[in-house]
Amino acid sequence: MTKLTSKRRNNLPKDKFALPSERKYPVDTKARAINAKARATQMVDQGKLSKPSKEKIDAKANLVIHRKKK
Repeated sequence: MTKLTSKRRNNLPKDKFALPSERKYPVDTKARAINAKARATQMVDQGKLSKPSKEKIDAKANLVIHRKKK
């Protein structure tokens, strides 16, 4: 996974985030989508993220993870 610098992150469109309104959990690559799911699970376990938000993150990440290459 390539490093996501602040500049590159700021240039990502909102649709490349699992929570676009907050610009959290980038899912622009398969590796970042997998990471987003893992971090969301950790945040739920710590009580810092709601289960409905985690479900949104998982759904968006799964679209990236299971996307067919053209």
